[in-house]
Amino acid sequence: MTSIFEIDPDITRAGTLHSDFYTDPEYFALSKERIFARTWHFLGRARDFEGVRPVTLLPGILDDPLMLVKTVDSLHCMSNVCTHRGKLLIEEACRPDLIRCGYHGRRFSLDGKFMSMPEFEGATDFPSAADDLPHIPLAVRLGFIFGSANPIASFDEYIADASGALSGIKIVPGGLRLTATREYEINAHWALYCENYLEGFHIPYVHRGLNAVVDYGTYSTETFRYSSVQTGFGSDGTVAARYLFVFPNLMFNFYPWGVSVNVVRPVSPDSSVIEFLTYVSDDSLIDQGAGADLHSVEMEDEAVVESVQKGIRSRYYSQGRYSPNREQGTHHFHRLIAEFMSR
Repeated sequence: MTSIFEIDPDITRAGTLHSDFYTDPEYFALSKERIFARTWHFLGRARDFEGVRPVTLLPGILDDPLMLVKTVDSLHCMSNVCTHRGKLLIEEACRPDLIRCGYHGRRFSLDGKFMSMPEFEGATDFPSAADDLPHIPLAVRLGFIFGSANPIASFDEYIADASGALSGIKIVPGGLRLTATREYEINAHWALYCENYLEGFHIPYVHRGLNAVVDYGTYSTETFRYSSVQTGFGSDGTVAARYLFVFPNLMFNFYPWGVSVNVVRPVSPDSSVIEFLTYVSDDSLIDQGAGADLHSVEMEDEAVVESVQKGIRSRYYSQGRYSPNREQGTHHFHRLIAEFMSR
């Protein structure tokens, strides 16, 4: 089952990921546990949450019912399922003093500790740690919240090595405001969308408007353990945009006006939903530079990726080769997929 997941670490010799990964429903199902359950996922901004809110790590893939609980001095992500008989505890956002199950009255504190349960007198070895709500690993960076079902590494290990490439970015966490959200439905495998994002090779051929803003000749890619950073420079030598990719499906696009966060949500082997969240710190720059017309760039990307989705089903295509100069990010992405799917 893992024979197709062999990507040569030498990009000059390597062949791309085999087309079976994108077309076989069994590989799509396996990726849920082998990739998505073991990686970190975006949950939002800490300032956008108050009280208790039901959440999921990745709708459609990691649908375990969870809740995000924010108090004055703490933030928790916990199971949203009662440890008595499995009922959902919180079904809409609220600001309670404690959490009480509406089925049989079991109560929990806001940090998930079991408090009380009627009619349980005489039960032996009760309560125990199993009666508390399980916690999900959580991390907050730049005010953004991330969670993981079963992380392969701590969040610091997962992302810290990319911090140097982002050191020049000046963002005051409290200054970012969520100004827009949008979802795009795309007829393509989630990985095809991500690997298109991970290279600037296609910019002169696909993005006429973006190519006029970004100096293609100086476009660069740096790869790290579980992430990569692309930098696009303007004709004046200043940074037009930096693109941070966090494996497997998170994109943080840093522009002079703020941050665009993209979350790629797998739906099926040939469909995905792309969530765009726009966080603005300087409204006066919103219509300038590489981040001025994200919708048009998205439409151009979708057209190309959907065309690839059709092409990879051909009996005449199984895999290709990488440009050593321009596809380092895609090669790195394919090697991570191969690593996770082979475990």
